[in-house]
Amino acid sequence: MKNANFAEKIRNYMEKTVCILAGARPNFVKVSPLVRAISKNPEARCLLVYAGCEDDPTLEPSLFDDLQMPRPQYYLGVVSTSLNEITSQVMAAFDRFLDTHPVDVVIVVDDLASTMAAAIVTKKRGIRLAHLVAGTRSFNINMPKEINRLVIDALSDYLFTAGVRSTGIATREQSENSQTYMVGNILMDTLRFNYNRFCRPAALPDLQEGSYIVFTLNRKALMADTENLALMLQAMTEAAGDTPIIAPLRGLARETVQKLGAGVQIIEPLSYLEFGWLTAHAKGVITDSGNVSEEATFNSVPCITLNNYTEHQETVSVGSNVLVGEDAGKLREAVGQMVRGEWKKCALPDRWDGRTAERIVQILLA
Repeated sequence: MKNANFAEKIRNYMEKTVCILAGARPNFVKVSPLVRAISKNPEARCLLVYAGCEDDPTLEPSLFDDLQMPRPQYYLGVVSTSLNEITSQVMAAFDRFLDTHPVDVVIVVDDLASTMAAAIVTKKRGIRLAHLVAGTRSFNINMPKEINRLVIDALSDYLFTAGVRSTGIATREQSENSQTYMVGNILMDTLRFNYNRFCRPAALPDLQEGSYIVFTLNRKALMADTENLALMLQAMTEAAGDTPIIAPLRGLARETVQKLGAGVQIIEPLSYLEFGWLTAHAKGVITDSGNVSEEATFNSVPCITLNNYTEHQETVSVGSNVLVGEDAGKLREAVGQMVRGEWKKCALPDRWDGRTAERIVQILLA
């Protein structure tokens, strides 16, 4: 027994403990390949922490089964809609977590308030910090997420970027002690791993492939201007003509679109595998989500993004994405082209090969 305990202590000493902090549901889609890659490596162990609560309604029971990953071992229990409150509460809760859970490196994802909060606590404790999807910029300092990005990247020891543009930005801005690595788009790891497991939505059994458009809505700024949103929805549905527009919406987005009486088919939010099938087999996608536009490029499905910029410029320069901002006229024109099949040629950007998590783990354990 003593020998067994001694061997366990030696193993724990030699292992590198990697803590992954997920701040919201979309983060799990990106970190699932990392969790699997770390779990397969005998030199490392993974602690998965969620900033929210265990009973968070956005974490549907099927999510972790669909992604084939374990649920988080730890929950910080932060629930708030105020960005400043989220920041302060996550800082306090994550600091308490690190009191009792020594780690060698913390990986934070994207640009949430919780992401920035965890990054600050990590560096104050002298723990190495890695930023997954670093170097993304809108260059609009009035956006809270832009401030988060600047702070997180400035603090990070490892800047893991997804494309050439973000790599250039991260390299120019990196501190003396940080290193930038173009590891590729980790969302593609998830897509490639799960693509053959995608399944037709049970609520749409008769849906014909390539006969519909998928519409998603998430940005609060877009929903706040209901007058302009109404014009955009009208332009979208009129240009689509007889092509049905299917909208799996939840929460505020669902309420807003219903109140505006838009001619779209609103359905309940789908599981990850069902939504993956829906977007992969669509005639086109209209969205304000960067993740959804990236998936559309992977699937070579025409995509319209309701924004003036994208964090992943390669989806526009190489992929199937087109930006129309919040302009109803541009949206009408683009939807018309989508329906008529008059879309640009597209290809897969560099390093969308499904090996991003593998590269990250190799760097962290080097």
